[in-house]
Amino acid sequence: MSRDKRSYRSTQRTRRGAVTTFGSRTDVGCVRDHNEDSLVVAPPLFAVADGMGGHAAGEVASEIAVNVLAELAPKDLDGAALEHAVEEANHEIIRAARDGRGREGMGTTLTACMLENERLVIAQVGDSRAYLLHHGKLQQLTRDHSLMADMIEAGQLTPEEARHHPQRSVITRALGSDPNTRPDMYEINVETGDRLLVCSDGLSSMIEDEQIEAVMRRVPDPQRCASQLVNEAIAAGGHDNVTVIVSNVTGFAEKRRRKLARKTKFSVALVLVLFLAILGGGAWGVHTWLHTTAYLGEDNGKVAVYEGIPADFLGMHLYKQQEVTDVSVDSLQPGTASRLQEGIRVDNMDAAHDLVQQYRDEAAQRSKPEGSEQAAPTQANGTATTGDTAANAPAVASQTGAGTQR
Repeated sequence: MSRDKRSYRSTQRTRRGAVTTFGSRTDVGCVRDHNEDSLVVAPPLFAVADGMGGHAAGEVASEIAVNVLAELAPKDLDGAALEHAVEEANHEIIRAARDGRGREGMGTTLTACMLENERLVIAQVGDSRAYLLHHGKLQQLTRDHSLMADMIEAGQLTPEEARHHPQRSVITRALGSDPNTRPDMYEINVETGDRLLVCSDGLSSMIEDEQIEAVMRRVPDPQRCASQLVNEAIAAGGHDNVTVIVSNVTGFAEKRRRKLARKTKFSVALVLVLFLAILGGGAWGVHTWLHTTAYLGEDNGKVAVYEGIPADFLGMHLYKQQEVTDVSVDSLQPGTASRLQEGIRVDNMDAAHDLVQQYRDEAAQRSKPEGSEQAAPTQANGTATTGDTAANAPAVASQTGAGTQR
């Protein structure tokens, strides 16, 4: 909790830098000689108290109210606990008047708000107000405990007439006057992007709601907005102390940001894992393919067997020599020898070895002496028989048979 009679500024920092979410200012105004307003800004608690009761007494009452409130208010949004804190502040003001810390008859208004995520709880006594700027439109959330508010509701005055009525400062409920005083309680749903305004009547009695709305819409920074509203009230005459708190409703924005950040990190990690899986799968596939495919090439005049393909990628060979055979390139057909220079691709290593064996057999055939394939077997009497003689044998036998036939 922090309280300052001139102004108060606070920022919330995120990991990406400083982001102002609330700000406040209080000023004595142009007529009064001392400031009887007090405020507390201790998120999620925001409160304004406007003291009364003569010189110094009103200031004491408002200080007691915000001090007790800051001490007893719940840490999290809890309407019953907030109501209890306001009631205890009332009792403490009454005790202070009796034991000499203040004066008899002193009192104060108190409008206390607790804003958490997208819920707002308000405890209100007196005519200090809470407003909400929702979708660019200003709404008064609290009802004044004042003679003017009662007369307006009864149809006896218009709001404009009440603004200039001689009894416009008379309030019908305040802390410090009755031990049984209880605050009006409000619980409201708000949205991210809304703006909460808590102020003493030194603002609302000096400028119209339309002017407040215009400033709230025009000045996005909460601290600058609070200061500008006070300046507007002073420019209009500053007949009373003026205190303003402005808070932007961030709601679940930070939680959504963290959730989105986690989701983004997860998505990036998932994409990276998938990419690595695809890359690994592709590498494994390429590795497997390169270790199953083969080709024949030439190495120092001999036919060589290679695993892979005859190519390079990023300076790396996509092949590996497995064997240099005994088959001479010169023993091959000219066309085959020429193809070996670029690599004769085959499906696998077995096919490569089969092709080498084929080349080996062909080379062996070509290396045999000419005419060796025409040599014929000899007969028992040493004379050679040719194909033609063999073919004529049946005819000779037939003629011989005919000559000896009797």
